[in-house]
Amino acid sequence: MRIVFMGTPNFAVPSLRKLVECGHEVCGVFTQPDKPKNRGMKLLPPPVKEYAQSVGIPVFQPATLRDGSALEQLKELAPQLIVVAAYGKILPVDILQLPPLGCINVHSSLLPKYRGAAPINWAILNGETETGVTIMYMAEGLDTGDMLASRSTPIDLNESAQQLHDRLAQIGAQLLPQVVEQLEQGTAVAVPQDDSQSCYAPMLSRELSPMDWSHTALELHNQVRGLTPWPAATAMVDGVRCKIVRTALVDETTKQAPGTCVKADKGGLWVACGQGTVLEILELQPDGKTAMAAHAFLLGHPLKENETI
Repeated sequence: MRIVFMGTPNFAVPSLRKLVECGHEVCGVFTQPDKPKNRGMKLLPPPVKEYAQSVGIPVFQPATLRDGSALEQLKELAPQLIVVAAYGKILPVDILQLPPLGCINVHSSLLPKYRGAAPINWAILNGETETGVTIMYMAEGLDTGDMLASRSTPIDLNESAQQLHDRLAQIGAQLLPQVVEQLEQGTAVAVPQDDSQSCYAPMLSRELSPMDWSHTALELHNQVRGLTPWPAATAMVDGVRCKIVRTALVDETTKQAPGTCVKADKGGLWVACGQGTVLEILELQPDGKTAMAAHAFLLGHPLKENETI
């Protein structure tokens, strides 16, 4: 099938690669413009662009899809289908209506739950035990189109958003060829979403980072996992602002006030949390330094039991 692919970050690469491996004619890739990154602010290409160029697919990087130029480019490419995965731009109606078989999106949640920009993170932040990938028709609303296929997967209690992201990218890539084949053969079945069951997964911000020790250990553990790698959960530990990289739940309770050090030795750093729960900090990253194990941090910051961290 003649396909235009639209995507930008690492999440989208496995889906694009799978289309190529299945022998589809990917006639063009649309991705976000190169952006300056790191300290040198050097312009770096999106992962999708790097892969597309490595296999000789023409790449288009319009700053906007609404001035008519992208539409003209797409008309020249004449795709039967547009496949989107984490592109980062909303497709206007004239583009949605262009390909004969429509536009489909690989979305990293079990729709209608977690429509929006950060479904993986919010599933973990909210303590979900299951998520998945949904492939659906694109419509004018935000992730509201009819669903064509979905596949669920459990979320491990200690799985970070980055780890779940990588797994869902592969699940989406495995599911995509089945949907494309059904569309080609005219056997695809579109199921409307139940809007009453929907919830929104907005973009992340650093406002979500500060940890509040009055929350339960489970809530804070989910915060750490859900904000990895960005913007990261943060806390003041012995007067030093730190990103909290990894934590673990402790099967013990305490009567100490939230934010109090329960244990600080070679065995780890345990902190009292809300409702008498206890959270172990396994790894943290002080500002301006690399990430380190909690016991390594304690060598320079000898916290004591019953001390406020």
